Amino acid sequence: MTDLLPLLEDFYREKLTMVLRHQAAARHIGQYDVNNTYQYIINREDVQLSWLAKAIGELGGAPVQQADSDRTVAGKGPAAARSVLEEDARDAQAFVDRWRPRVESMTNARHRGMLRVILGETLEQQRFFEQGLAGRTDLLGRRGTQLEPSHGEVLSSRWIE
Repeated sequence: MTDLLPLLEDFYREKLTMVLRHQAAARHIGQYDVNNTYQYIINREDVQLSWLAKAIGELGGAPVQQADSDRTVAGKGPAAARSVLEEDARDAQAFVDRWRPRVESMTNARHRGMLRVILGETLEQQRFFEQGLAGRTDLLGRRGTQLEPSHGEVLSSRWIE
Protein backbone atom coordinates (compact mmCIF):
# COMPACT_ATOMS: atom_id res chain seq x y z
CA MET A 1 0.00 0.00 0.00
CA THR A 2 2.91 2.36 0.63
CA ASP A 3 3.88 2.27 -3.06
CA LEU A 4 0.33 2.98 -4.26
CA LEU A 5 0.28 6.75 -3.69
CA PRO A 6 3.57 7.48 -5.50
CA LEU A 7 2.49 5.25 -8.38
CA LEU A 8 -0.83 7.09 -8.76
CA GLU A 9 0.92 10.45 -8.49
CA ASP A 10 3.39 9.48 -11.23
CA PHE A 11 0.58 8.21 -13.44
CA TYR A 12 -1.41 11.42 -12.84
CA ARG A 13 1.61 13.59 -13.73
CA GLU A 14 2.18 11.74 -17.00
CA LYS A 15 -1.50 11.84 -17.91
CA LEU A 16 -1.66 15.57 -17.14
CA THR A 17 1.31 16.10 -19.47
CA MET A 18 -0.56 14.21 -22.20
CA VAL A 19 -3.68 16.35 -21.75
CA LEU A 20 -1.68 19.55 -22.01
CA ARG A 21 0.10 18.29 -25.11
CA HIS A 22 -3.23 17.31 -26.69
CA GLN A 23 -4.62 20.77 -25.94
CA ALA A 24 -1.62 22.30 -27.70
CA ALA A 25 -1.94 19.86 -30.60
CA ALA A 26 -5.60 20.68 -31.17
CA ARG A 27 -4.57 24.22 -32.12
CA HIS A 28 -2.74 22.76 -35.12
CA ILE A 29 -5.55 20.48 -36.28
CA GLY A 30 -7.77 22.39 -38.65
CA GLN A 31 -9.83 19.56 -40.10
CA TYR A 32 -13.22 19.71 -38.39
CA ASP A 33 -13.73 16.01 -37.62
CA VAL A 34 -10.18 15.41 -36.38
CA ASN A 35 -10.32 18.55 -34.24
CA ASN A 36 -13.63 17.36 -32.75
CA THR A 37 -11.89 14.07 -31.94
CA TYR A 38 -9.16 15.95 -30.09
CA GLN A 39 -11.86 17.77 -28.10
CA TYR A 40 -13.42 14.39 -27.24
CA ILE A 41 -10.03 12.99 -26.18
CA ILE A 42 -9.29 16.02 -24.00
CA ASN A 43 -12.71 15.71 -22.35
CA ARG A 44 -12.14 12.01 -21.57
CA GLU A 45 -8.68 12.79 -20.20
CA ASP A 46 -10.18 15.45 -17.92
CA VAL A 47 -12.51 12.77 -16.55
CA GLN A 48 -9.57 10.37 -16.09
CA LEU A 49 -7.63 13.06 -14.21
CA SER A 50 -10.62 13.60 -11.90
CA TRP A 51 -10.68 9.86 -11.09
CA LEU A 52 -6.96 9.91 -10.38
CA ALA A 53 -7.18 13.09 -8.28
CA LYS A 54 -9.92 11.55 -6.15
CA ALA A 55 -7.91 8.35 -5.62
CA ILE A 56 -4.80 10.36 -4.71
CA GLY A 57 -6.81 12.50 -2.30
CA GLU A 58 -8.32 9.43 -0.63
CA LEU A 59 -4.79 8.21 0.03
CA GLY A 60 -3.80 11.53 1.61
CA GLY A 61 -1.93 12.95 -1.35
CA ALA A 62 -2.50 15.94 -3.59
CA PRO A 63 -2.24 15.77 -7.38
CA VAL A 64 0.31 18.04 -9.05
CA GLN A 65 -1.10 21.20 -10.54
CA GLN A 66 1.50 21.67 -13.27
CA ALA A 67 3.28 19.40 -15.68
CA ASP A 68 5.73 19.71 -18.52
CA SER A 69 3.63 20.84 -21.45
CA ASP A 70 6.29 22.04 -23.87
CA ARG A 71 5.42 21.10 -27.40
CA THR A 72 7.13 22.24 -30.54
CA VAL A 73 5.37 21.54 -33.80
CA ALA A 74 7.16 21.16 -37.11
CA GLY A 75 5.63 22.98 -40.05
CA LYS A 76 2.31 24.70 -40.53
CA GLY A 77 -1.10 23.67 -41.81
CA PRO A 78 -1.36 20.04 -42.96
CA ALA A 79 2.32 19.37 -42.18
CA ALA A 80 1.83 20.50 -38.57
CA ALA A 81 -1.35 18.43 -38.25
CA ARG A 82 0.43 15.34 -39.55
CA SER A 83 3.35 15.95 -37.19
CA VAL A 84 1.19 16.17 -34.05
CA LEU A 85 -0.95 13.18 -35.04
CA GLU A 86 2.15 11.04 -35.61
CA GLU A 87 3.72 12.16 -32.35
CA ASP A 88 0.53 11.63 -30.36
CA ALA A 89 0.06 8.13 -31.79
CA ARG A 90 3.63 7.22 -30.78
CA ASP A 91 3.25 8.82 -27.35
CA ALA A 92 0.02 6.94 -26.63
CA GLN A 93 1.64 3.58 -27.40
CA ALA A 94 4.74 4.46 -25.38
CA PHE A 95 2.58 5.47 -22.41
CA VAL A 96 0.72 2.14 -22.49
CA ASP A 97 3.94 0.16 -22.94
CA ARG A 98 5.56 1.98 -20.02
CA TRP A 99 2.61 1.65 -17.64
CA ARG A 100 0.99 -1.70 -18.43
CA PRO A 101 3.55 -3.83 -16.54
CA ARG A 102 3.36 -1.56 -13.47
CA VAL A 103 -0.45 -1.57 -13.55
CA GLU A 104 -0.66 -5.34 -13.91
CA SER A 105 1.63 -5.84 -10.90
CA MET A 106 -0.57 -3.70 -8.61
CA THR A 107 -2.22 -5.52 -5.73
CA ASN A 108 -5.01 -2.97 -5.21
CA ALA A 109 -7.74 -4.30 -7.50
CA ARG A 110 -9.85 -1.11 -7.48
CA HIS A 111 -7.05 1.19 -8.58
CA ARG A 112 -5.62 -1.42 -10.97
CA GLY A 113 -9.03 -1.57 -12.65
CA MET A 114 -9.19 2.22 -12.94
CA LEU A 115 -5.74 2.39 -14.52
CA ARG A 116 -6.61 -0.44 -16.91
CA VAL A 117 -9.61 1.59 -18.13
CA ILE A 118 -7.35 4.63 -18.68
CA LEU A 119 -4.80 2.51 -20.55
CA GLY A 120 -7.58 1.10 -22.73
CA GLU A 121 -8.87 4.57 -23.52
CA THR A 122 -5.32 5.66 -24.35
CA LEU A 123 -5.14 2.85 -26.92
CA GLU A 124 -8.47 4.09 -28.32
CA GLN A 125 -6.90 7.54 -28.63
CA GLN A 126 -3.96 6.03 -30.49
CA ARG A 127 -6.40 4.44 -32.94
CA PHE A 128 -8.08 7.84 -33.46
CA PHE A 129 -4.72 9.46 -34.21
CA GLU A 130 -3.83 6.72 -36.70
CA GLN A 131 -7.24 7.00 -38.39
CA GLY A 132 -6.81 10.78 -38.62
CA LEU A 133 -3.42 10.22 -40.26
CA ALA A 134 -5.11 7.91 -42.76
CA GLY A 135 -7.52 10.73 -43.69
CA ARG A 136 -10.56 9.25 -42.02
CA THR A 137 -13.28 11.70 -41.01
CA ASP A 138 -15.65 9.21 -39.35
CA LEU A 139 -13.57 9.04 -36.18
CA LEU A 140 -16.45 9.58 -33.77
CA GLY A 141 -19.12 7.94 -35.90
CA ARG A 142 -20.62 8.05 -39.36
CA ARG A 143 -22.93 10.76 -40.58
CA GLY A 144 -26.40 10.00 -41.81
CA THR A 145 -26.78 9.47 -45.54
CA GLN A 146 -28.51 12.83 -45.96
CA LEU A 147 -25.46 14.77 -44.77
CA GLU A 148 -22.36 15.51 -46.80
CA PRO A 149 -18.97 14.66 -45.33
CA SER A 150 -17.50 17.62 -43.48
CA HIS A 151 -14.59 19.31 -45.14
CA GLY A 152 -14.59 22.36 -42.92
CA GLU A 153 -11.76 23.81 -40.94
CA VAL A 154 -11.79 25.15 -37.40
CA LEU A 155 -10.04 28.25 -36.17
CA SER A 156 -6.82 27.80 -34.22
CA SER A 157 -8.09 30.24 -31.60
CA ARG A 158 -11.50 30.25 -29.95
CA TRP A 159 -11.86 34.01 -29.57
CA ILE A 160 -11.23 36.67 -32.12
CA GLU A 161 -11.18 40.28 -30.93
